[in-house]
Amino acid sequence: MPVAGYEVCVCYLTRLRPDGRREVLLGRKRTGLGLGNIVGPGGKVEQGESPLEAIVREVREETGIRVAPADLREGGRLEYLFPFREAWSQNSSVFVGEVWEGEPSASEELSPHWFAVDDLPLDEMWDDARYWLPLVLAGQRVNAWFSFAADNQTVAESSVPIG
Repeated sequence: MPVAGYEVCVCYLTRLRPDGRREVLLGRKRTGLGLGNIVGPGGKVEQGESPLEAIVREVREETGIRVAPADLREGGRLEYLFPFREAWSQNSSVFVGEVWEGEPSASEELSPHWFAVDDLPLDEMWDDARYWLPLVLAGQRVNAWFSFAADNQTVAESSVPIG
């Protein structure tokens, strides 16, 4: 089920804590679509930009962290259909990285925070994240589509099992 819509990108930076537990950088969305949700840094791909160029820019703008394109791997491609609010439909390129420079700081868009990969705040994220984010953080590449219900919050259908 291909989706018409705009192009976005998202990045999941990970690190190991001193006790060996893996963490991922997420943040509370402070403006726009998804306000209040916990999300990965990211945003719209601008005209003339590749998704990789866009995610490097977005991570810097939203968290202050500098990441080199060569230090990111593609984690997948997600398509989101919002039949009850078509303007929200979008196509997302997912990136994952373990190497960067700087410490995360809050921006107008995002209040970043580290979360344990084995204890993700899935109940505070977009509903689709529970179906694919653990797989991406485990090293898998995920290509999937999600169609949201009339509440524009709940996944109604997907190319991955949602049951």
